[in-house]
Amino acid sequence: MRGRAGNSVEAEMAGAEGEDSLYPIAVLIDELRNEDVQLRLNSIKKLSTIALALGVERTRTELIPFLTDTIYDEDEVLLALAEQLGNFTMLVGGPEYVHCLLPPLESLATVEETVVRDKAVESLRKISQEHSPVDLEVHFEPLVKRLASGDWFTSRTSACGLFSVCYPRVSNTVKAEIRQHFRTLCSDETPMVRRAAASKLGEFAKVLELDYVKSDIIPLFTALASDEQDSVRLLAVEACVSIATLLPQEDLETLVMSTLRQAAEDKSWRVRYMVADKFSELQKAVGPEITKNDLVPAFQNLLKDCEAEVRAAAANKVKEFCENLPEDSRETLIMSHVLPCVKELVSDTNQHVKSALASVIMGLSTILGKDNTVEHLLPLFLVQLKDECPEVRLNIISNLDCVNEVIGIRQLSQSLLPAIVELAEDAKWRVRLAIIEYMPLLAGQLGVEFFDEKLNSLCMAWLVDHVYAIREAATCNLMKLVEKFGAEWAQNTIVPKVLGMSNDPNYLHRMTTLFCIKALSEACGQEITTKHMLPVVLKMSNDQVANVRFNVAKCLQKIGPVIDSNALQAEVKPVLEKLATDQDMDVKYFAQEAISGIFSLPLFRVFLLDFTFTLNFVPMMSRNEYRF
Repeated sequence: MRGRAGNSVEAEMAGAEGEDSLYPIAVLIDELRNEDVQLRLNSIKKLSTIALALGVERTRTELIPFLTDTIYDEDEVLLALAEQLGNFTMLVGGPEYVHCLLPPLESLATVEETVVRDKAVESLRKISQEHSPVDLEVHFEPLVKRLASGDWFTSRTSACGLFSVCYPRVSNTVKAEIRQHFRTLCSDETPMVRRAAASKLGEFAKVLELDYVKSDIIPLFTALASDEQDSVRLLAVEACVSIATLLPQEDLETLVMSTLRQAAEDKSWRVRYMVADKFSELQKAVGPEITKNDLVPAFQNLLKDCEAEVRAAAANKVKEFCENLPEDSRETLIMSHVLPCVKELVSDTNQHVKSALASVIMGLSTILGKDNTVEHLLPLFLVQLKDECPEVRLNIISNLDCVNEVIGIRQLSQSLLPAIVELAEDAKWRVRLAIIEYMPLLAGQLGVEFFDEKLNSLCMAWLVDHVYAIREAATCNLMKLVEKFGAEWAQNTIVPKVLGMSNDPNYLHRMTTLFCIKALSEACGQEITTKHMLPVVLKMSNDQVANVRFNVAKCLQKIGPVIDSNALQAEVKPVLEKLATDQDMDVKYFAQEAISGIFSLPLFRVFLLDFTFTLNFVPMMSRNEYRF
């Protein structure tokens, strides 16, 4: 922002309205010329404040020209400026004067950095709506023409984003000129410009009259879809969705479908990927008849594509595609054309493909019904449930409710749950760990009654697993289950079993009891923790194993904030003081840590506040009777 106009502007303003009125713009100029980028950036972000201080006339006559003449700075400063100018309409005097914002934005729309150009175009599109039809032709449309015929590709790419906003509000003569400029840019020698034109083709088509869509847009679409650059061709596919929605059904086959079929078989995987990604939208745009005749075979080919990225994109659309098939022939088309491809993808070599399919395959059960689900889909779900990729398993488990609605919980328990139980007892601890992580999600899908009947014992068994990572994960799992099912469920179902482990001959299992109490105390609340858990912890302070005793101290420190204050003083403190004199150094250390943590000064202050609050509500007694 250190430009040639700085000194002249300062000189012109020096004799203006006095030092007070000059101060804001002087600060701006000083900061804009500062070597520190952050100061210049901060100055730009304060432009609206400075414009308010200057008033609309001085903003138009001094600030905007200054900014226009000095556009040279770091990209982040220019980006902030482009964004600010889009909100400047009222600061320059309203729609009547909005055209004075065009010069700086035009300059910003030609810079090399893409994000700055895009933000400048965004601001230009915004303020174009505030131009009157006359001003649009006098000021805005000439700007678009200058950008469209600029020497540098940067200005021509920016122009592509402005045609659609001015076209509907100009005269027919100007409309013809705009269409001509757009045609020229679509055949520009620079790929970046053709790419920008292709990305705006659908948007521009939406504002054109139908005759011009057929006479102008369709030839451009065909040319761009056959461009030598695949980055241009894939953007033409995106435009195809918009164009297809504009055309009558009878014109789609002759004007669009040949180009779309060509794109679905393009030599570049990126183009085929775009077709797969937009398939559901294309399907809705072309209608049921063309879908049956053309899109079903094309979708099959995409599901069998040689590139994993394309298969993954197509697999992700399986459910949507099947939902949008014509109702009278939906089941037949799925069973004969889609399902065979899906069966192959279940055992695909690429995990992203399998994961994409797993995220949607469960939804097919609601489309195909109970019998087809049991016969054809359940075997596929079982394969995916045992997949080595954790994301595939997660996607299946997280969508079990879809299948549950169709086949019922009894059928589900007979088919899928044995597989889940088998995985939960797998010899490889990492497999067991993966199932534990999914258990809260599974519990939410199946409900508390079914969980208690089928899976509760499994969760408790993990607490005594010989691998520490499993025991730790099982403890976290219990906490999440209590958060999901509530404290009452925990008191009746989980807490008695956890506390029973405190008498286990294996000290590792006794320590797991303490880990569980630490994890569950907050979710279970004060009453359950104080009445049921605390006595067990205090009893374990006499354990013969030092590791158990110092974990008692750590446990007491953790559950201290949950326990009733009377119990803290009467029961917890004596036990900790006893442990603080233990012969084992670790026990002694953690007991002292717990004492300082629980009975620290901040907690004592809370106690004082509570005590003072109580005094305020005991008017019958003198405060002098309460002394510390």
